[in-house]
Amino acid sequence: MKVINFDEHKTLLSQYMSELRDKDFQQNRLRFRTNLERIGEIMAYEISKTLDYCPKDITTPLGTAHCNVLKQNVVLGTIFRAGLPFHQGFLRYIDNAENAFVSAYRKYTDNTNFDIHIEYIASPNITGKTLILVDPMLATGSSMELAYQALLTKGTPDRVILASVIASRQAVDYLHSKFPTNTVSLYVAAIDEEINSHKYIIPGLGDAGDLAFGVKD
Repeated sequence: MKVINFDEHKTLLSQYMSELRDKDFQQNRLRFRTNLERIGEIMAYEISKTLDYCPKDITTPLGTAHCNVLKQNVVLGTIFRAGLPFHQGFLRYIDNAENAFVSAYRKYTDNTNFDIHIEYIASPNITGKTLILVDPMLATGSSMELAYQALLTKGTPDRVILASVIASRQAVDYLHSKFPTNTVSLYVAAIDEEINSHKYIIPGLGDAGDLAFGVKD
């Protein structure tokens, strides 16, 4: 699995990341969601450089322009609920993408251990298409991997791209073991080295779903 870590370069994404992590900025849910969308837009643009295009002649009011248009059929997949603003950022740039949604959540068996449960899938057929699967936080990587396995019930994609805002080193290693070939790429805005006993990323940013939409009961 090829890993592209945006934190290795200083860009405007670094500014958005600093606000996402800042507990004071996090009091503004609109700002939090907007920053997730902005990061999604930046990643979508960078990913677009790796996609396939075909030439197309476009008729203008004054003549013909030779352009390049996206050749691949893209399915943009998202894990509820924290993934929704991140997904929207991608969708603004890859606006012709088909969309897939997976509901995955942690069901704790005690204070520190949990299983990942998949309850809902809505997806087009993904056979022969490019699947971009996005989830803002990769603590263990198991939610991303199980969501991908769930989407495989809808077909087999030609190419898989995973995208996250913050991943733990453990999650990156886990996904690398599950996707050992270079046909799969992981785009991340930052990789943090630790997770705590509750499997939250340290320093991370907290619960992205709660920060974006409010605390769940």
